[in-house]
Amino acid sequence: MPKQHSIPGRIPAMTKAHKLSFAGVATLGAAALAFSLAPADTKASADAVSAAPAAFSSEHLKVKTVGLSGQLADAQAAAAKKKAADAAATKKAADARKAKEAASRSAQRAAVKPVAAKTYANNLDGWIRQSLDIMKKHGIPGTYDGLHRNIMRESSGNPNAINGWDINAINGVPSIGLLQVIKPTFDAYHVAGTVHSQYNPVANITAAANYAADRYGSIDNVNSAY
Repeated sequence: MPKQHSIPGRIPAMTKAHKLSFAGVATLGAAALAFSLAPADTKASADAVSAAPAAFSSEHLKVKTVGLSGQLADAQAAAAKKKAADAAATKKAADARKAKEAASRSAQRAAVKPVAAKTYANNLDGWIRQSLDIMKKHGIPGTYDGLHRNIMRESSGNPNAINGWDINAINGVPSIGLLQVIKPTFDAYHVAGTVHSQYNPVANITAAANYAADRYGSIDNVNSAY
């Protein structure tokens, strides 16, 4: 084989052997590329590829839809339960308020219910007892016995008794009533709430007891003319 000489700047010419080797490699490469690109079953592969995402998407959507429906149902059930609980609590509070108001009204009616006025007999016993209640209300001391004892000595229990012979009578202011009180004394010691008359038995007793308390400490301490 003749020896080849290389010239600078030029690609050496390929020998026949080089050409044959390059052609063989190219042929094998083309065959391999053709084999890799050639589809075994183009239609089946395309169908499989196109069907797979569709099946996955439909099933995935179905699962998500079922899950969402369940959540909505749970949320609606919870909301309904809360609404029912709130309604029950509101009703309970309203019932309690009504019961409290009813009890309050009952208590108010009971508080304002008029109390029957106490009655007294229209006799000496009744006059003394009524006078004692009035005296107690006004803080005037005295007992049933103290009043009764002095009344019997002064007038014998006669509310219209008049002393026409003592110094008071001579001076024009006779002693009058159950406890023989003169007009100036009666006027000065008259107790509010009683009749303003010396002849009224209750008014006479109460005014006399008020005077005796001021001068003697109590009608109980009086044992003679006072």
